[in-house]
Amino acid sequence: MKIQESDPKSLLLAKGLPVPAWSVARTPADARAAAERILADGNDKVVIKALVLVGGRGKAGGVKLAGSAAEAEQVASAILGMQIKGITVGKVLVAAAAEIVKEYYLSAVLDRKSQRIILMGSAEGGMDIEEVAATRPEAIIREAAHPHLGLLAWQARRLAFRMGLGAHLKDAVKIAQGLVETMLVNDADLVEINPLAVIREFGADGNPVERLVCLDAKITLDDSAQIGRAHV
Repeated sequence: MKIQESDPKSLLLAKGLPVPAWSVARTPADARAAAERILADGNDKVVIKALVLVGGRGKAGGVKLAGSAAEAEQVASAILGMQIKGITVGKVLVAAAAEIVKEYYLSAVLDRKSQRIILMGSAEGGMDIEEVAATRPEAIIREAAHPHLGLLAWQARRLAFRMGLGAHLKDAVKIAQGLVETMLVNDADLVEINPLAVIREFGADGNPVERLVCLDAKITLDDSAQIGRAHV
């Protein structure tokens, strides 16, 4: 079972992972109010995304930027009610537009053949990972979590270094282990961050700082596990 982008972010946040703040709006007025709060915090722009359980939102016009609260209201008005692959958009996600320095891909997926949770990472974030795997399989790095102990710290460090995340090692390890924990706690068969991004922000002293964040999230839950829970 797929769940919408705002819900996976909540599950990752519950594990203490770095997820930028967001709001969900069901009306243009709600989107305007959310944008006002975000822009008041010193952000230059907001991003507005259609919340639908299909891919290709950007290509369909379901992801747009706005530089003011009024523009955010106009953009939300255009996105709400539109059809994306036959699905009507009933709500949008509003968040600060991030200044992305570098994008990565990271996911935890249930491999039923080996009966292990496999971490898959790549420095080719923001792209169609299936295409990367098909054309440049060497760009995909894999690490199998321990069947009882989860992803061990040394495994997470090795994954991070191989992905080129040595400069953000502490956060990368926390995120990688957090994906496995999120997967186990929620009976998921996929927890995906694409992109996992290094973003540039400005600190209280006005100097730029870079940090690693879960910018976009996708989680699918195991339907069989949910049925089993309902009968416990």
